[in-house]
Amino acid sequence: MTREFVPATYPGLAGRAVLNTGGAKGIGYAMAEAFARHGAYLLLMDMDGDALAQAATRLRAAYPDAKVETYQGSVTDEADVAAACATCKDVYGSLDILLTNAGISMNRPSIDLSLADWRRALDVNLTGAFICAQAAARLMIAGDGGVILNTASMWGLAASANRAAYCASKAGVISLTEVLADEWAAHGIRVNAICPGYIRSDLTKELIAQGKLDLDAIEKRTPQGRMGTPEEVAEMAVYLASDAAVFVTGHAHLSDGGFLARGF
Repeated sequence: MTREFVPATYPGLAGRAVLNTGGAKGIGYAMAEAFARHGAYLLLMDMDGDALAQAATRLRAAYPDAKVETYQGSVTDEADVAAACATCKDVYGSLDILLTNAGISMNRPSIDLSLADWRRALDVNLTGAFICAQAAARLMIAGDGGVILNTASMWGLAASANRAAYCASKAGVISLTEVLADEWAAHGIRVNAICPGYIRSDLTKELIAQGKLDLDAIEKRTPQGRMGTPEEVAEMAVYLASDAAVFVTGHAHLSDGGFLARGF
């Protein structure tokens, strides 16, 4: 029997200040909704100013009591990241939770993968996560600790043809997560990675339309017989950020409908 997704309520999130990079669309926006539902204070960071404005409007309409601010900038720019972190601290008094959702896909045959595309994937997906984590941790260490959730991918745990740069970047995110969890636990900071499988988002819809993803093959290959939803991934984020998960740190958490469990 297939059960439908039902959101739950998790403790300790109301009033917590959340910096959500890549928060204007897709999984990032779904996480914004999930944290707004719990009464968290949001600062959405994204490069797309129009999408940021639309996301903030939708969140305020859906959650009239929500506190939502935005910052347009790039996670690869240290000055932008520092400014976003400072804005969160100035507006809400703290930075309690960091969600590193900003990322890009990179689906190319390795023989044709340009060095520029390789560097771009690593720069956004991995270096961007490091820049954000480091900047946020500086505030968390000076405060009362916090939570960092890095959005990686199931392809950070397994290999996939034509995704050399993407797999390498997401594997790096998982390794970075483990190192930072070890280093910063003494400062009251928990660090975990969330590893989505194939999720119905604008990005995957575009890849399907381009013929780079085969929806029928994905559904047949996934034990649960379908792609996941952004809301299902967001539920993992609110759990891991909440006080229900205070002894959980340094791990990569899959949300893939059993895709990797089936093996190849």
